[in-house]
Amino acid sequence: MFQKNEIDYKELIKPYTKHWKWFVLSLVTAVALAILYIRYATPEYAVQAKIQILEDQGSASELSAFSDLSMLTGGNIQVEDEIEVLNSRSNFVEVVKKLGLNSKVMAQGRIHDSEIYDNPPVTLDFLGPDSLLYRAKGRFVIKILSDTKFWLAEDSDAPGKEYVFGSTITSELGDFVITPTAATIGNQAGKEFEIVLNPIEEVAQAYQKKMVISITNELSSIITLSLDEPVQQKGIDIVNALIDTYNQNAVKDKKEIADRTEAFINDRITEMYSELSTVDESAEAYKSSRGIATDVASQSNINLNLSAASRQELRNAEVQLNLATQIKNYIDSQSGFEVLPVNIGLNDPNIAGVTSSYNDLVQRRNNLLTSSNERNPTIVNLDQQLTSLKRSLQSSLESMINNLTLQVNNLSGQLSRITAQIYSAPGQERAIRDIDRERQITETLYLYLLQKREEAQITYASSSPKSKIIDWAYGTSPDPVSPKKPIILLAAMILGLLAPFSLIYLNQLLDNKVHNKVGLEKLVGSIPVLAELPRLGKNERTLVNSGDRSVLAESLRILRTNLDYLLKTKKKTEGANVIFVTSSVPAEGKTFVASNLAMIYAKANKKVLLLGGDIRNPKINQFYSGKNVDSLNRGSANKDNKGLTDYLVNDFMTPREVISSMLVTDQTVDIIHSGKLMPNPAELLMSDRMGELFEEVRKHYDYIIVDTAPLMVVSDTMMISKYADLVLYVTRADVTETKVLEFPLKMHEEGKLNGLSFVVNGVKDTNLGYGGKYGYGYGKTTKKWWKV
Repeated sequence: MFQKNEIDYKELIKPYTKHWKWFVLSLVTAVALAILYIRYATPEYAVQAKIQILEDQGSASELSAFSDLSMLTGGNIQVEDEIEVLNSRSNFVEVVKKLGLNSKVMAQGRIHDSEIYDNPPVTLDFLGPDSLLYRAKGRFVIKILSDTKFWLAEDSDAPGKEYVFGSTITSELGDFVITPTAATIGNQAGKEFEIVLNPIEEVAQAYQKKMVISITNELSSIITLSLDEPVQQKGIDIVNALIDTYNQNAVKDKKEIADRTEAFINDRITEMYSELSTVDESAEAYKSSRGIATDVASQSNINLNLSAASRQELRNAEVQLNLATQIKNYIDSQSGFEVLPVNIGLNDPNIAGVTSSYNDLVQRRNNLLTSSNERNPTIVNLDQQLTSLKRSLQSSLESMINNLTLQVNNLSGQLSRITAQIYSAPGQERAIRDIDRERQITETLYLYLLQKREEAQITYASSSPKSKIIDWAYGTSPDPVSPKKPIILLAAMILGLLAPFSLIYLNQLLDNKVHNKVGLEKLVGSIPVLAELPRLGKNERTLVNSGDRSVLAESLRILRTNLDYLLKTKKKTEGANVIFVTSSVPAEGKTFVASNLAMIYAKANKKVLLLGGDIRNPKINQFYSGKNVDSLNRGSANKDNKGLTDYLVNDFMTPREVISSMLVTDQTVDIIHSGKLMPNPAELLMSDRMGELFEEVRKHYDYIIVDTAPLMVVSDTMMISKYADLVLYVTRADVTETKVLEFPLKMHEEGKLNGLSFVVNGVKDTNLGYGGKYGYGYGKTTKKWWKV
């Protein structure tokens, strides 16, 4: 026997090629649906813009120490934070309000509607507060009747009413007015439009999800904004409005810091002015009470020259100490996170830089809180950074105050020693100098604060946005980016082929039935599968006749040939060949096979006896009856239609008395029917009479075909299997489960079924093996490929 070890790819793909029409139908259907979707889907156009996030110079120096850490964290933290701010919900709410995106006018079409963005024919204005329009959700169908009139309804199928442009219309949403925006509104007469209203919050969230904001690369400060929109100009306006809103908010934040700084400086100027007036009044009162002239000559020029440097240092130290103390007190009085005054004159650059970083993080936190809450991970992270910066700032100020206090004390002691040496100077002059010194300190601080106020005003006037616009929003292509025709068609083709493939594969995966000879041979291994019989139609004959060239007749001839070959190689007894025909369960066609096998042997001029061995559910009468079957009743033939059970219970009856000779068309077949139904069929089959019957009939026939009971249902067949030369096991295509074949194979291994072989009954034409491919008989016509 020729065997292959390789995978039979042709057999693998046969279940799919056999159903090629399913693939064609599924593919055509999927492509047709894809074409319909492409035809009627709303196209979307790509809009893109680019901006560069500008670094805040005030915080750049302080954050430079962390530049190496950004490499470890894998990204530009500042730019990522700005992306979150840019994509915040509050920004989109402002954009929707600014462009009025919550209201749109749609031109009605046959399949789908299209939005009229530029120059809509009409506008809808609510007479109530803006909050009513912001929360409204609904739609109205309007039909232009003339230059002055229109028809309005809440739905195209709903009852409507005629109105005049500009008249007040009352609805569940509130009172509103519809006015024409086109000068030639009359040209639109007869056309229908739909006005759609949606809450601002919903529209803002929808565009927030659609907007794609991405960074060019990890270390870049350039951000790309992308949006797909059915109306390209609308998408351009949305992206530009978002950039403009982001920049305006950034300028607003910087101006808020400048306002806080100026307010702080104004408070200090008022306080310094009061102190300066008090010092001047003290000097005037002291001189007046002691009659001191306005110009007092110094009597200790040498000592005063030595102390000049110390006085200057003391003055500067006291100014710094005063400022540091006031800033620390201001920070300590804060309960949360508020912006701090900057550029007020402290000489410590570290404190100035940390203050700028603190203000930047406070402003970023406030922006994020507009669209989130304090439990947001980003805000929690900012709170941690702000707390750390605040503690660092307080620590730096505390250290600075301690250092300045020590410095002032040292300078004061040094100056006291020098002053003590001026023992010759009058006490009045010393007192005047003390007053003058205090006045100079106060005056210096006052002038310094005036300077800083001017600087704060300049900062307010020159506040710049956080981003530089590289490319304003523009349409990347005049062609729509959605729907993507090649991708949709390709996906449709893949799905069209995948759907039937999956169904067939799943069917193959779950299939547990025998279908044809090829499949059965794989299951039974070395046990021979002798033939496969075709499935018959309702009007086809169940018994073959003389000269029959049908597929069934040719299949039976193949079965006969293979049976004879096996019988020659395995038969050990003399006399007739005894062939048992059985199956697993009823309705698999064993009686059909036995009856036709008897007919096909009879046509070969063989003496055949068909024995009804299924005495529980006899079926032979169904095949050997009708107008084409006659009982010959020759000689001592069975005239009373006695059967096998009659013979088994009557010890005096001979086999000839239960044999019926039947003429089927022009062929004679001897039959022993099953006989009357008995209450003890198993015991009857176990009797010695059964052996005597086989011993007697073997002498007079060439072939004895026994239609036995199903093997898995009852034990009848097993009890008489010892009389068989060959057991023909019938399986039915698409009915017999592969698992039940384990039973006869096991019986064969145990030696309980002699000469086991299989036949497949009821095979579809498309599943027939070589017979299905090449056909049986003469004059067989082959169907055209389009009729398969």
